[in-house]
Amino acid sequence: MRLRGRKGIRESLEEQQDLVILQPAQYKGQWARLFGNDRPIHVEFGMGKGQFISQMSFRNPEMNYIGFDMYDELVRRASEKARAAWNGAEVDSPPNIKLALANIERIEEVFEPGEIERIYLNFSDPWPKKKHARRRLTHPRFLQVYSTLLNSRGEIHFKTDSETLFEFSLNAIADSGMQMTNISLNLHRDGINEEHVMTEYEQKFMGKGMNIHRVEVLVGKEALEEYNKHRLEKYGSRSDELQ
Repeated sequence: MRLRGRKGIRESLEEQQDLVILQPAQYKGQWARLFGNDRPIHVEFGMGKGQFISQMSFRNPEMNYIGFDMYDELVRRASEKARAAWNGAEVDSPPNIKLALANIERIEEVFEPGEIERIYLNFSDPWPKKKHARRRLTHPRFLQVYSTLLNSRGEIHFKTDSETLFEFSLNAIADSGMQMTNISLNLHRDGINEEHVMTEYEQKFMGKGMNIHRVEVLVGKEALEEYNKHRLEKYGSRSDELQ
């Protein structure tokens, strides 16, 4: 992927120390201190232009958010989205979001085990060639890393327009022994949920009439316990009726 950005991108990022993190590994184990609170940390790996993570931070001020991308220009564009999302909120800078420049291949260098509560994977590169399967962000090798970084309430939320990537991901998740729930082959079949935050890609694909696939993966012990208490309620049954 090649991006044609403005001149002085790096300088622009360096001037935004309130929002942009160019060397995130220095905060490994220290993200709560950086945010100044112990609120849950939600991250998006491969944030693109940053619309999703920016809107999530504004809508959920009780959470902390970190958006990651490996391209300077996308981090710059995301910084504009984040500031625009908080425009008019009478704050000097977005208080609960950081945008970090990092390669997900080495994400374990950025977080201590259990430092994250939720991971968002939105429209990740499908890497369609079989020989590139290990690069897919839902490959078992990545899932194993995620499972160590997530805390006891840890979850992974994955969305894609790619049917083949979704099939690959469901199998990889199942083979990794992880619990899936809220699987959808057409997320917007019944219309747009006003509480749902869409990415730029999602809006584009929906405009073309394409289906959006989504799944939630429960990783942490507490998340699994809560799920098992209520897993059958959506079917009109209680879990304890089968025990």
